[in-house]
Amino acid sequence: MSTAASARSATPGELSRPTRGEEANPASRYHAAEYRRRGWWRDETFLDDLHRQARLRPRRLAVAGRRVAESRTDTLDYAELSRLTDRFALALLELGVERGDFVAVQLPNRWEMVPLIFASIRVGAVVIPISPICTEEELRHRLGLTGARVCITLPEWSGTPLADIVVRLKGELPSLTHALVVDGPVPEGALPFHRHFVAVEREEQEGAAARLEGLALGADDPFVVLFTSGTTGPSKGVLHSQNTVHSAVRGYADAFGAGDDWVAAVSTPLVHYSGFAQGVLAAVMLGGTVAFQDVRRNEALLDLVERYGATLLYGPPATLAEVAASQRAERRDTRTLRHVVIGSAPVLRELADEVRETLGARAHSLWGMSENGPVTTTRPEDPEGWAARSNGRAIDAMETRIETAEAPGASPAPGAQGSVGRLKVRGASLALGYHRRPEAFAAELDADGWFDTGDLARDDGRGGVRIVGRARDAIVRDGHVVPMTELEAVIGSHPKAAEAALVGLEPAVPGPREGAAGGARSVIVAVVVGRGGEGPSLDEVRARVTAAGYDPRFLPDRVELVPALPKTLTGKVRKAELRERFASTTSAS
Repeated sequence: MSTAASARSATPGELSRPTRGEEANPASRYHAAEYRRRGWWRDETFLDDLHRQARLRPRRLAVAGRRVAESRTDTLDYAELSRLTDRFALALLELGVERGDFVAVQLPNRWEMVPLIFASIRVGAVVIPISPICTEEELRHRLGLTGARVCITLPEWSGTPLADIVVRLKGELPSLTHALVVDGPVPEGALPFHRHFVAVEREEQEGAAARLEGLALGADDPFVVLFTSGTTGPSKGVLHSQNTVHSAVRGYADAFGAGDDWVAAVSTPLVHYSGFAQGVLAAVMLGGTVAFQDVRRNEALLDLVERYGATLLYGPPATLAEVAASQRAERRDTRTLRHVVIGSAPVLRELADEVRETLGARAHSLWGMSENGPVTTTRPEDPEGWAARSNGRAIDAMETRIETAEAPGASPAPGAQGSVGRLKVRGASLALGYHRRPEAFAAELDADGWFDTGDLARDDGRGGVRIVGRARDAIVRDGHVVPMTELEAVIGSHPKAAEAALVGLEPAVPGPREGAAGGARSVIVAVVVGRGGEGPSLDEVRARVTAAGYDPRFLPDRVELVPALPKTLTGKVRKAELRERFASTTSAS
């Protein structure tokens, strides 16, 4: 087996035009030399990282993938991961995958995902991570948009016959020539994954290294398509190079002073940026370990922390709240844990305190998106409890800017550090563009390379930002933007609530004017998923918001209890659906 083949950049004609010809981020070309000078971009690749780790620390644990239902954990050290990468790469070649082709991987958090990422790089293919809960319509869209040559999936997931669906799509999509099934029954028209990819030691065959020579993607080539949530229509495929991802994970790791002792326990899917890049690729870049489990079992995450000596635990607030509760019920040894990084929603002070008390680690708040990866995070040197007040400042490779003139209602909320405005970002981590939709990406960029995130934010007073909510979902009260993400976190933490979302509805009967903002006064509706068969009343919700110190003008006018919130594949709440559902019953407040 050879691990010495170095990745090189493809010439413009080598990759298919739908990838290299679609870059919509002109700023990346203008600043490439500066990005390289600062070390954010490089000539090496993540495949080079893997080969280096296999050479320097071959027996270091690279991957620990827990199979919860089977009570087992699959592990790979760096030598094994490098060997399987070549084996999987040769298996892709035998399926007819060529440079510039697309390989879709529809798997939960399983060890097979990791060598498939590196094998795709090895043969010059673009990997498409896809969630196993993807609907048939959305899967058709993603496979069709990318022209995927291969799709690797499961027999079924949560009662959905994934393999049958992929085989059916293979008959509809001319580009999709192979469906492979990991474990379980294989329908006619598909191939068993392990028999083709794992069982044959192709890397030991004569001429194996020569077949792979010169195929690997370069650092600036498109290498992954990560699909957005699709809250307002079909999801968009965010196209990244290894360098745009490297600058993000480098900045993420540097923010926490990470070295080769990095052991990350990741609760988020490997098909999302956080698991894919901040989990797998960051660990390989550093020579550390990534640990994960295949299904959501938050009370068991600390088993991974204890067993593998995790130094960092990543997840959304609800996950970390359950982890802390699990620790109170059954204590595990978490002495190695230094950082608990919380993304997706604001960190409440009570959660930060609970993390410190139960896990002995500091809570950090992180904000990012598929188009950039992690952009802002709080730091170890910030004041104690700062995660409950801020989403942090930008990593080294990125810049942030708040444009207040464009915000709906420029006045700051009482007690806020500054005016609310649209959050824009710029830097080395910005994606190449949206695959086959360059005009959509270009529409979010200005001439200076600033990308409109669609979020509203305010200055935190220490060079960072505090996310307020999505601009399209904004609610304005008396000229002030309602801090929706914070209020949703406060309401969702009520003992009778599992989670909550806020929407603003136009009143059925004209009410008082909105003052400086103009227009009728919106009705604030708290849509709440109850806990234990019941949910909080309106008085209980308003009392909790008041106790948290928020201005009375932000108190909800109604509470609607629902069994579940409608969400996208990436877990974002479909607020347009909620507005439509409850608009017909709106009355003036």
